Parts: sequence; C-alpha cells; structure tokens
Amino acid sequence: MRQGDYANAIIVLNRGLQQDPTNAAISKDLALSYYFQKDNKKALEIIKPLLERQEADDQSFQIAGYIYKELNMLKECEKLYKKGIKRFPKSGPLYNEYGELLWARKNNEAIKEWEKGIENDPSYSKNYYNACRYYHLISDKIWTILYGELFVNMEPFSRSTPEIKDILLDSYKKLFLNANLEQDAREKSNFEKAFLQTMNKQSSVAGQGINTESLTMIRTRFILDWSSDYKTKFPYKLFDYQQQLLQDGLFDAYNQWIFGSSENLVRFQNWTVNHTEDYTAFTNFQKGRIFKVPLAQGYK
Repeated sequence: MRQGDYANAIIVLNRGLQQDPTNAAISKDLALSYYFQKDNKKALEIIKPLLERQEADDQSFQIAGYIYKELNMLKECEKLYKKGIKRFPKSGPLYNEYGELLWARKNNEAIKEWEKGIENDPSYSKNYYNACRYYHLISDKIWTILYGELFVNMEPFSRSTPEIKDILLDSYKKLFLNANLEQDAREKSNFEKAFLQTMNKQSSVAGQGINTESLTMIRTRFILDWSSDYKTKFPYKLFDYQQQLLQDGLFDAYNQWIFGSSENLVRFQNWTVNHTEDYTAFTNFQKGRIFKVPLAQGYK
C-alpha cells in the first residue's frame, strides 16, 4: 500500500482476511486498497459489515465516508457520520469529514461540526483549517487569525500551510482597518473582548501599515500585555507558545516564517540569508516538537 501497489496489496490482504476474518485492521486496509483502486462497490462490501462490529473504530467510519462520497451516496454518508459521531463523540476526524460533507452541499451548519471537532479533539488540525477558511469568508477576523495560526503550527510543512499564511496576513490587515478595534467588541465573548482590547493597544503601530516587521512588533507587545493581564483568566496554548518563542529569542524568526513569504518572498529569502543562525535555530526548534492543544481552551 505504501508503494502504491494496490493490486498486490489486495491479494495479500484478501488472504490475510481469509485466515483471520474478524481482523478489523485487515478489513480497513483492504477496503482502502479497493478504494484507491477505484473499486468502491467492493470497498463498501468490505467495510460495511465492520461498522456493525465492536472492533470498528472512528477510522472505520472515516474510510466508509470516503467510499460513500465516491459512490455519490450522500444521504447514506450523512447518516454514517451521525452514527459514527454518536459512537465516537471525541473523534476530530469524523466532525471534520461531516463538516466537509455539509459544506460541499452549501450548508453553513458545517461550521458547527468543525467547532465541535475543535472542542472535543483540539489537537486534530483539519477542523482548524476548515474553520479558519470559513471565518475568513464571513470576515470574522479574530477566529480566522487564531484558528489559522493554530493550524500552521500543527501542520507547519503541509501543502495547505502557505494558503493559511496568506489568509493570516490578509486578516491582520483587515483587523487594523478600524483605528479603534474595540468598536467591534459589541456582542463578543469576554475572551474576544480581551483579545481586541489587548490588540487595540498596538493600533498606533499599525498606522504605518501592516507588514512582517510591524506585525512582529504588534504581536510582541500583545503577548507581553496578554501574559500580564489575561494569561491566568484565559489560558491559551497559542499565546503560551508565542511567549516561549519570545523568551527563547525565536519570535522574530517565527513571525518571518508566518508572514514573510506571503508578504514578499524575495525579501523573506534575503532575511533568512542575513539571519541564518536565528532562522536555523527556529526551524530546528520547530522540527523537534509536536504542537498539541489541551482540552477546555475553546472560547468560541
């Protein structure tokens, strides 16, 4: 399967399943192999009985969802996700897949599923990706910024990361279009009000324009103020991480990594050449850790 030789994988897995018919792992791999071979009817024939068994896990439902969608059995797919979520209410992947199904059908209820995924499985990245894009579409700048930055830290090397970096830069520009950010604070949660109030202190810095350098200054002052005023009241992994980078002397490189390439790729490349030691220290630090978000930090 890793080599893409699905035909031979199917031969081997079929023999394995004949010897051990109740092996859930073999059933999942066999269904996936048929799916990758575009033999979705056979894939469904393999995965469907597994869904009724105790050994089925949330990945079994996720694989079945792929197959239903390829067969354009969308009503059955929706029922499948609802059943899977009821059985595995902490499964971030199932909330994400169900949200994507709803979104593909132009149903704005999709965001509720992505938010549930963030709440119940906060270290699963895809719900942040989809929620960030949704909030950017409806111009909710706070959650576009927060969810987008959480995503790029969870998946720093994914193909979707450059897209989200572009969204982050655009969202900061839109955030500071209003000279007084607190005018947007009506009907916001206390966390959102605290975010706007703290960010508003740096509005004068934004007056010269939003770029990588001004954002580094704004975000440095923001995290110092947040740590002083709200860290205890609103614990938030992203802000703790930013504070750690600041203390370790890596925050400039981190901001260049997020915003530099989106703002001006050539200038960013020149910066990395002129600050090789700083950028290497940051990238080594980044590669040596897995970014995870704890439960009970969802303030949406």
